[in-house]
Amino acid sequence: MNVLTERLAADALICAEGYLFECERRGYLQAGAFVPEVVLEHPEVVAELHREFVHAGSDVVEAFTYYGHRGKLRVIGKEDVLEPLNRRALEIASEVARETGTLLAGNLSNTNVFQPDAATRREVRGMFAEQVGWAVEAGVDIKEAGLPAVVTFTVNRTGHLRSGESPEEACQQAEAGGADVVGLNCARGPASMLPIIERIRGVVGCQVAALPVPYRTSQEHPTMQSLADPTRPERPFPTALDPFTCTRYEIGDFARAAKELGVAYLGVCCGAGPHHVRALAEALGRTPPASRYAADMSLHSYLGSDPAISEANRDYARDL
Repeated sequence: MNVLTERLAADALICAEGYLFECERRGYLQAGAFVPEVVLEHPEVVAELHREFVHAGSDVVEAFTYYGHRGKLRVIGKEDVLEPLNRRALEIASEVARETGTLLAGNLSNTNVFQPDAATRREVRGMFAEQVGWAVEAGVDIKEAGLPAVVTFTVNRTGHLRSGESPEEACQQAEAGGADVVGLNCARGPASMLPIIERIRGVVGCQVAALPVPYRTSQEHPTMQSLADPTRPERPFPTALDPFTCTRYEIGDFARAAKELGVAYLGVCCGAGPHHVRALAEALGRTPPASRYAADMSLHSYLGSDPAISEANRDYARDL
């Protein structure tokens, strides 16, 4: 066993993601390109986000290297920042992991060059090898370097991966290849991810991961990219998803349901805020530091039940 599998054998682990959308919302990252140049331009923003997610209950600090690979940087004409970007992101995550006593994880994302053919497989492997090399130097966990690996897949609206496999087949292949944890992340919200996770749990023997996006996807619109807003003509993804956002309580419900299925590696992906992570942690019976500020509506000036709330204010609550 390694440190990851030991921790998972003892209890569930929470890995907070969502840096991409949160940085865009805060005005530090461009939607569309989605390249995390913020790690170079505003490293303090990324460090603070790492701390906020740990404060909310995350057990893992994941380096913000999503789309930080050669193929994506080539598209925007910035291959020259490839190595500095990866090294700085890993450095920031490493600093916060040491500071907070959490696990450090690297991050390899989907690419914009993959096609199911031998040539692009080699190209993608080369791009990933660069990122793995920098990650190993930073001390993160990557299986090919003899360290633990979490391998998660994104399922499109057809119910398959882009390469054609079913999620179950892909997870079985990843497990056979030595992954310590397999599962799903991104694209699908709790409602459209959970049924697939249940099927995956039934066909693999290793630990399973589930990291949905916090959006109200459905059978009709199973991915955040496929969501449609009847009040607006344009596609909501990625900058008009607000009306579809899950509440913290829905994320808590998802965490409990996933845990009942035997899922031990949990998190929330693109769109997540610290309040979602806190709800996930609390659903697992934990009280992270952020729980000190959990809602207590008994103290509300009009809707509260505390004896200090005047009867006149309680009566007025009906008019709110």
